[in-house]
Amino acid sequence: MNFSRLDWIVLVATLLCIILYGVYRSRSSKTVEGYFLSNRQMPWWMVMLSIMGTQASAVTFLTAPGQAYTDGMRFVQYYFGLPLAMVVVCIAFVPIFRRLKVYTAYEYLEQRFDVKTRMITSLLFMLSRSLSTGISIIAPALVLHSMLGWNITVTNLFMGGLLLIYTTSGGSRAVAYTQQLQFIVIYAAMFAAGWWAISALPDGVGISEALHISGKSGKMNVITTGFSEKGFDWKDRFNILSGVIGGFFLTLSYFGTDQSQVGRYLTARSDKESKLGLLLNGVVKVPLQFGILLIGIFIFSYYQFNKAPAYFNLAEVENTRHSAYKNLYAEAEQQYQQLQEQKTAVISGLATALKANDETAIDRYREQLDLHEKAAQHQRDSVKSIIKLANPGSDGNDTNYIFMRFVGDTLPNGLVGLVIAVLFLAAWGSIAPALNALASCTMMDFHRKLSRQPMTPLLEYKWSKRYTVLWGIVCIIMAQFAYNLGNSLIEAVNILGSLFYGPILGIFLVAFWMKRVGGNAVFIAAALAEVVVLTVHFSKIVSFLWLNVIGAAAVVLFALLVQPFCPRRETASPKS
Repeated sequence: MNFSRLDWIVLVATLLCIILYGVYRSRSSKTVEGYFLSNRQMPWWMVMLSIMGTQASAVTFLTAPGQAYTDGMRFVQYYFGLPLAMVVVCIAFVPIFRRLKVYTAYEYLEQRFDVKTRMITSLLFMLSRSLSTGISIIAPALVLHSMLGWNITVTNLFMGGLLLIYTTSGGSRAVAYTQQLQFIVIYAAMFAAGWWAISALPDGVGISEALHISGKSGKMNVITTGFSEKGFDWKDRFNILSGVIGGFFLTLSYFGTDQSQVGRYLTARSDKESKLGLLLNGVVKVPLQFGILLIGIFIFSYYQFNKAPAYFNLAEVENTRHSAYKNLYAEAEQQYQQLQEQKTAVISGLATALKANDETAIDRYREQLDLHEKAAQHQRDSVKSIIKLANPGSDGNDTNYIFMRFVGDTLPNGLVGLVIAVLFLAAWGSIAPALNALASCTMMDFHRKLSRQPMTPLLEYKWSKRYTVLWGIVCIIMAQFAYNLGNSLIEAVNILGSLFYGPILGIFLVAFWMKRVGGNAVFIAAALAEVVVLTVHFSKIVSFLWLNVIGAAAVVLFALLVQPFCPRRETASPKS
């Protein structure tokens, strides 16, 4: 993968523009309300962009096209519960948080239950968010290391250091303003990459033909039921039921109880603008995610007519070529390329038949394509097994590298640099609000509660900036730790939240609708529910999306069972 001087210029210029713009917009009142909530003066459209920017990390843009390339479009079902969750958040969560003028979501829990419930929930959030933020930092660094040979540590320090410049100086205001610019650059670059994949297809092959070929290869599986001859597969990660039900509980917890998102819509000027930003996010997010996955489909179509790598992770390939298995790999790679050439001939015939509307030829070529696709996939699995023999620490999964390999091999100079910049910007878009949220929880849920000495607004503001820097350092260290534990942790970013979100959501559901349950009961219920979630996860009983349903339901159930054994005097209601 070549990285030209023009790519360096585009990369540096893009990042500098974002940083300078963030610093320019970092002026805010020197109080915790100004630093964490932008004095609650953000318009709805900035709230929406900030929410979307926080939700989409670099992992999304790295892996989504590759996910579609390998597994098809069914990943989009992961987001099907989001629109409904936005409605519930607007009805149940936003009015309470805004009426009480809380700084963090967990501040409400003290008023409803007690201090320990607030602190343990906040601590649970900080644990899960700092771990996932570390993974968000390491994910693009790993890909850039593989594709360009960039040093992991240097890349992490560079990415985290530049981010801290405007995040620390301007707080939520700087985060919100930079996210709107990041949003424009990110989606423009992704659109350009998708357009390039389409334009690189042979003459006579357009979007409809590309979609047809991908569909025949099993990639246009937008809706899957999860049912087989043996019944419903609870371990199937992406289907319509897990997406709507499990995805609903996951996104309800994420947007309703995760401070990195709650802090975004608490910056709005009014109740109405908070709700408008959330609802529009629910409307826009699914088609945008569909579009990102569709890029992977077009890349798949491109490689049907062009030589596709047998394995997309360049670093792993080079390691295997210099190992004792180099001859075995060379033979397997050659066989894969031969199968690719045979398949390309069939696909060219299918494209011609589609243009001529020759139904007989179309049916014949479809049958041949199905056989060739299965043979090519079988051979690619053989290549992966050799990769794992050469490097026992590898999981053999190259999904995260497909998009960047396509970018490096096919895109022109300049556009490669812009896509690399997208990785940084997408990482910043999710990491910056996470640091802001971690600092706000540390300051408001712990420092302000535990400090015995009164502090002036200016001193609180200074401590808030210090906590932002501290969490930035912690997350960079966690990123290094994640790298040392292996590449497979990149995949854990989607599962990690589900280990904690269900019990956290359950605590809030009890707080809202079970007024007779007190602090001790919900505290015990949450602890038991977390044990249940971890047990189910490590037993591999169901896919990760169902963990959110199980965690929330377990807290509600245990709270009802435990409350009769707890004193009734605990029960409290927040002041209006």
